[in-house]
Amino acid sequence: MPRATLPSNRRRFPATSYHHATGNFTTIMLPESALVFRRSIGAALFFLLVSFSCLLLFRNADYSRFTSSNHFGRVSAVFPSNDSVAISNEYSLENILNEAAMKDKTVILTTLNEAWAAPDSIIDLFLESFRIGDRTRRLLNHLVIVALDPKAFMRCQAIHSYCYLLASEAVDFHEEAFFMTPRYLKMMWRRIDFLRSVLELGYNFVFTDADIMWFRDPFPRFHTDADFQIACDHFTGRFDDVENRPNGGFNFVQSNNRSIEFYKFWHSSQETYPGYHDQDVLNFIKVDPFITDLGLKMKFLDTANFGGLCEPSKDLNKVCTMHANCCYGMDSKLHDLRVMLQDWKYYLTLAPSLKRLSIISWRVPQKCSLDSLKHPGAPEKSVQEN
Repeated sequence: MPRATLPSNRRRFPATSYHHATGNFTTIMLPESALVFRRSIGAALFFLLVSFSCLLLFRNADYSRFTSSNHFGRVSAVFPSNDSVAISNEYSLENILNEAAMKDKTVILTTLNEAWAAPDSIIDLFLESFRIGDRTRRLLNHLVIVALDPKAFMRCQAIHSYCYLLASEAVDFHEEAFFMTPRYLKMMWRRIDFLRSVLELGYNFVFTDADIMWFRDPFPRFHTDADFQIACDHFTGRFDDVENRPNGGFNFVQSNNRSIEFYKFWHSSQETYPGYHDQDVLNFIKVDPFITDLGLKMKFLDTANFGGLCEPSKDLNKVCTMHANCCYGMDSKLHDLRVMLQDWKYYLTLAPSLKRLSIISWRVPQKCSLDSLKHPGAPEKSVQEN
């Protein structure tokens, strides 16, 4: 790097001659004030050079730290090694809901913990389904991801616009919550209580588990006269039949006094049915006289549109969502969810005439099955996993 040189056209000061009687030798001397001035200029220039050198050294060192710290890229930012880092919401829940809501104050909600937040895991497949679905990409603008632990919250912030940290001092939700374990039950009931608070803030919501693939805009398929409508593990063929087997992983709820009181009743019923999760308790209380007295309009969604591995939708021309329910374990879920996405992508490549013939169907379940739910550590009270 070439060294900087000072300009050569500096202002020169005239010298004053003093002649001493030393023969023909004449000595020319500057006055004292001129010498002081030149020394001052020299000192200032030296100071500037030193400062400039220090600045270059500082910037080089800072750049080295930056490039070395970015060796791990986004991963280190998503999952920092220092667990003591303080993580908190920058905005209140109401502000986030307000930003994400549709014109009619409807939001889409899902929950996320660290186990499902890892790169190339459940949450990535979930978001991918929105991007490749039919009129679903725009719905990402209305999705709020509710993180159940700090690391899930940080991952959410790296991949999505609307994130909210639902802190809980009573239980740690960061690990995979195995079906029907105490951690799983607490997580499910914490979710019900949170959804009640969303209703109380005046927002309608579609709640969706993150292991549900969104292939079509579901809103045209929702009932217009229901307060509470929910997907099913088994659909009897009638929208108002209480013999339907609801699945708590997907529901659309209108915010009103009836739905708020219903969620309060649902949450409090865990004391009446201890050891059961929210889905089983819903099956118990859906015929309770309180629901009738409340006037809640409950509807059940057809598995032809809102299917799952318990009862897959048979026609890809009609499917809106597919749920990896009736499935135990992360590896099994991931495998079958990836197959679902592959099947959908293949369906999209078909000509319209071939799509109408419904010549293809799902290749799932594969690793997921009802038999996979027979886990030695889980009580056999239910065959569903949300």
